[in-house]
Amino acid sequence: MEYTINKLAKLAGISTRTLRYYDELGLLSPARISSNGYRIYGQKEVDRLQQILFYRELGVPLQKIKNILAAEDFDAQAALESHLSALLAKRKQLDLLIANVEKTIKAARGEVIMSDQEKFKGFLQKLVDDNERQYGKEARAKYGDESVDSSNAKVLNMSKEQYSELEKLTAELNETLKVAFEQGDPASELAQKACELHKKWLCFFWNEYSKEAHIGVTQMYVDDPRFTAYYDKIAVGCAAFLRDAVKIYCK
Repeated sequence: MEYTINKLAKLAGISTRTLRYYDELGLLSPARISSNGYRIYGQKEVDRLQQILFYRELGVPLQKIKNILAAEDFDAQAALESHLSALLAKRKQLDLLIANVEKTIKAARGEVIMSDQEKFKGFLQKLVDDNERQYGKEARAKYGDESVDSSNAKVLNMSKEQYSELEKLTAELNETLKVAFEQGDPASELAQKACELHKKWLCFFWNEYSKEAHIGVTQMYVDDPRFTAYYDKIAVGCAAFLRDAVKIYCK
């Protein structure tokens, strides 16, 4: 079956502007242009759009989606199975948060007793699950199951105060790193302060700290496009800057 751009946009629940933008990016082009100038999409394009929207729902950037779909070894069936696993994990997170809210309401009514740690359980579990889904496979291959499981357990056992401190530290680290990057000198006092903050941030997740591991993880930020994308939101090129600053810091 074929669709005009208007019909496909309505079918998918997106705007025609979005479809035109995907075309501009080379992410999704129409199968053909009709004699009267209409963009016409076929079954192949419909299936590709579904894949794009699944990846977008999971927070994957458009450029990365384009690279994934363009890869010679891209397997649509395997991708769908991966989407299913990720969405089931997301549903599990939502179910946990819903249960957390329901219990909080009952606690507010005096129907049950709820500890402060329980109030944050859903958020901490989401943090662990998100990290496991995005980076778990690589982390386990690099550091081993025992190390990753220990790190996850440390996060899940955070107190309300520790969780609040982690959020404040993350904000301070990112802001300090941004200003240091703008100065352009990884050896500057501010850049080295960012490294100290980054070390403190790591210690919320690691049971043991070493200079070698600190250097190694910042190199991973450069090598892995998912980490690079996170730091590019602070400033493009920030991952490499942090790696260079940490090399100096660890001397």
